Amino acid sequence: MKAYQRYFEQVQTKLKIVFNQTEKIEQAAKWIADCLANDGFIYTSGTGHSHIFAEEIFYRAGGFARVVAILDEALMLHKDASYSTEVERQEGYAARLLEGFPISEKDVFIISSNSGRNTVSIEMAMIAKEKGAKVIVITNLKHTQSVVSRHPTGKRLFEIADLYFDNGGEIGDASVTLEGLDIKVGATSTATGAVILQSMMVQAAENLIQMGIKPEVFSSSNSDEGEEHNEALIKKYKGIVKGL
Repeated sequence: MKAYQRYFEQVQTKLKIVFNQTEKIEQAAKWIADCLANDGFIYTSGTGHSHIFAEEIFYRAGGFARVVAILDEALMLHKDASYSTEVERQEGYAARLLEGFPISEKDVFIISSNSGRNTVSIEMAMIAKEKGAKVIVITNLKHTQSVVSRHPTGKRLFEIADLYFDNGGEIGDASVTLEGLDIKVGATSTATGAVILQSMMVQAAENLIQMGIKPEVFSSSNSDEGEEHNEALIKKYKGIVKGL
């Protein structure tokens, strides 16, 4: 098989691991639906490439309006990618960052981290739990169990979470071996992580409807009918949801 075909196989294999976590999907969806039914917010964060997952459910067509994505430039890649690696290991950074977010017991906090070992994400989870929020983690169990934590407690992210998902990835994330190259290519965490996230959200939306609550969901702003619908939600949450 060619490299791309082997990559397809890798993704399909890892998605089977995701699909075997149905009880966790249903539990997470219940917490999210209960959160939104009680006027809570879904907070979401990730550092490095994992910030993609915060964007995946923020201001997204078919996504909930009450999502607060914590997108800090220093922890992302577009400004200084190598520096973001340094920042995600800094003790105390998460506490300063979260000062501007009124996390409470009504809320759910979803944190994505492939390695689950870096200080910022671990501190975020600890702070969210202290404030009473449910903490849901998406991580690479094989990878995180092969490394030591960089946090002073020695705990990795999945060990703090109220609920964690395994994205099924390889150690190091890349999954395809090529002859003539010592390092694997083809990371899979984005593909599987997005499926985990959207599965939770879709089920939570159905749960809300079954509870008699019409979920506040964005439409596509690039459809003619979606613009007016979205403007109403933006007007309602602008200034409440940071970055909206």
